Amino acid sequence: MTRILVVDDDPYIQELIGHVLVKEGFEVSTAANGLEALSLLQELKADLVILDVMMPEMDGWELCRELEAHYDMPLLMLTAKGDTAQKVKGFELGTDDYMVKPFEAPELIARVKALLKRYRIAASQQIQQGELLLDRKTYECRVRGEAVALPLKEFELLFMLASYPGRTLLRDQIVEQIWGYDYEGDERTVDVHIKRLRERFPEDSHSFRIATVRGLGYRFEVTG
Repeated sequence: MTRILVVDDDPYIQELIGHVLVKEGFEVSTAANGLEALSLLQELKADLVILDVMMPEMDGWELCRELEAHYDMPLLMLTAKGDTAQKVKGFELGTDDYMVKPFEAPELIARVKALLKRYRIAASQQIQQGELLLDRKTYECRVRGEAVALPLKEFELLFMLASYPGRTLLRDQIVEQIWGYDYEGDERTVDVHIKRLRERFPEDSHSFRIATVRGLGYRFEVTG
């Protein structure tokens, strides 16, 4: 079961977040500050950490530095401060997403699930589907052993689709994972990138294709 570590010195916030996440099927551990969190992480594995900024002993900034340096897991930072400078500092220190208190439970759940999905895809460093080999670590794409240069977003899109062969991925899922939760651009950008991938990998000369599921999204299919 997926375990989430909640680090906040406010017992009410700990209880609130814990209640919301347990209802969604997650296991939850809690810590009141950064030092306590690091101590806990020596004994248990966390799949994601939700951390507050303002805490005694070791605040969220320092904890973020430590987690980024020594652990490999997504970080969701909580703070009462919503100005841009605070967000930029959090991202520079290694946080993956940012929420301002007070927050709504549905948004917290959505962000946690999106982070976990993106992390699991990123953690799968290499995928091979038929003649197609994708290496997430080097962003290298090979077909029948020959290198194919892909722009970053096209690589990420193809990697995401190939990670779930035979499964329909909704446009909203694709936008959220490739362009980010807060992306406000045109959803049709997904269609444009799909079109470019199809032009690079025509199905009549490759052992895979990207199928359109009308009204929903796209599906990666191995055909040979």
